[in-house]
Amino acid sequence: MSSGDAQVTTVRVTLGQLQVVPDRAANRASVVDAFAAAARQRADLLVLPEYASAYDPHGVGPEHAEPLTGPFVETLRAQAARTGVAVIAGTTLPGASAQRAVNAVVAVDPAGELVGVYRKVHLYDAFGTRESDRLEPGPPEAAPLVLDVGGLRFGVLTCYDLRFPESARRVVDAGAQVLVVPAAWAAGDRKELHWRALAVARAIENTCAVVAVGQAGPGVVGRSLVVGPDGVVDLELGAAPEIGSTDVDLARIARERERNPSLRNRRYTTSPLL
Repeated sequence: MSSGDAQVTTVRVTLGQLQVVPDRAANRASVVDAFAAAARQRADLLVLPEYASAYDPHGVGPEHAEPLTGPFVETLRAQAARTGVAVIAGTTLPGASAQRAVNAVVAVDPAGELVGVYRKVHLYDAFGTRESDRLEPGPPEAAPLVLDVGGLRFGVLTCYDLRFPESARRVVDAGAQVLVVPAAWAAGDRKELHWRALAVARAIENTCAVVAVGQAGPGVVGRSLVVGPDGVVDLELGAAPEIGSTDVDLARIARERERNPSLRNRRYTTSPLL
């Protein structure tokens, strides 16, 4: 509690910047280690990268997929229940056909309950890559995934979604005060610049915090960061595998939204293209 009647709500978030490999058992072991680190740091929420269940820099597809009842999500649920730490993590689910899979993010609450799944809408068909050759997109009309943790609402995007401001705005319109962006942000010319600049822009234009967690390792940039609603970068990791934690403050978001009422002042809304 702060002085006076105002209650200060902070949520400690741990960024699990993992190097993900094709070996699923090894990745699950890394997840267990990340939960242990988050628990030691008294975190409320652990965020893991896109494709945290299995990854190949040459492409992720049906051979990497497993169902929501599979060992990766079951590991998330068991570790969340054991530690009391909620988790948002990328995984790969089976698609409607055997030829393609689904890039997904799951949200698990501190009791270990699976509370939602976001299926990535914007597939990475850019910069010489075609994610849609191996993956099928999620439905753009699906309700945004928002997870309540410790009095704050965390809304989910994935990687390439960060380049689409209307996606972030739609999640904020669903009540998100923090945007969570698991990613395997591909390395390349000026890509690290884009990653950081877009995360900061999404925070400023939505007067929200942004928690952007990237994979480390070959072909991806790492460089996970947490941005405040004023655009100040509060935490930034390097390129190597790393765990970092910081607090996200609800009062800070409320103050910035009062000082900068751009959400109230706007004259346009967003809707999916069907």
